[in-house]
Amino acid sequence: MLDLNKYFSFAELWTPMFLFAMIAVIIAYFYLIGPWREKHFPSEAKATAKQKWLFVGGVTLVYLSHGGPLNLLGHLMFTYHMVNMSISYLVVPPMILLGLPAFVWRKVFSANFWRKFRFLMNPIVTLILFNMLFSFYHIPDVHDYVMTNFTIHRLYYVVLFITSFMMWWQIACPVPEWSKLADFKKMAYVFANGVLLTPACGLIIFADVGMYATYSDPQVWATAMGYCMPGDTSYLVSEFGGPQFFNSMSVVGDQQLGGIIMKLVQELMYGIILVYIFKQWFKREHADDVPNPETA
Repeated sequence: MLDLNKYFSFAELWTPMFLFAMIAVIIAYFYLIGPWREKHFPSEAKATAKQKWLFVGGVTLVYLSHGGPLNLLGHLMFTYHMVNMSISYLVVPPMILLGLPAFVWRKVFSANFWRKFRFLMNPIVTLILFNMLFSFYHIPDVHDYVMTNFTIHRLYYVVLFITSFMMWWQIACPVPEWSKLADFKKMAYVFANGVLLTPACGLIIFADVGMYATYSDPQVWATAMGYCMPGDTSYLVSEFGGPQFFNSMSVVGDQQLGGIIMKLVQELMYGIILVYIFKQWFKREHADDVPNPETA
């Protein structure tokens, strides 16, 4: 395996400014659940150890996929690009949603301002919005355009990140009284997500040609690398030839593996959530079956 430290600087590999930003987010989190809670919401329960691990783990994954070496690797190999997509939109959102205590969410969305956007939180809207944006992004011409236009790249990723949270909110709602879906409907919602995401994964997995110029055309690739590296990146073509320098797989093989990883992570995450929802439903349905020791 290639040692990326030989070809890229520390800043290009680790993006220190983004690292500091994520550390600041974690510090702000512990302030919210600590001193801020004690001052403004003293009657609210403390965040559990599980919630702390979920939030810190989620923010760490955001850094690794958008600022750490995985971000750079995602511009060298399509496989890593799909690893980053899987982490960002299928793994991180439920971790952060469940990691923040309910009282924080109540405070954030208590303003009347948010009522104007309530229609966007309709489960059907969030279901279609996220999957439409995700699938549209993987149309080859759209993907290459987004990857080589950095302002659009940032905006699209932010919008996709937000819509992923909106979609996951329906499944892992952190505020019990705001949950719109009963357990059975949540399971159907998870299944629908899997169905809607399948065509995009299938297109990638079963294509027998390289679809994305970002990972096959040296000039387009060098332009896309400008997202990770400062200055003129055209020298990358003469120095490395193209992204294949860093990849032992064929363009098609790399593309297919990326699609498979995306589908596997999707199935794993949705499977875990389905089991969790079923267990919660089962506990509620059989709560009356547990004998009360005081009346036994």
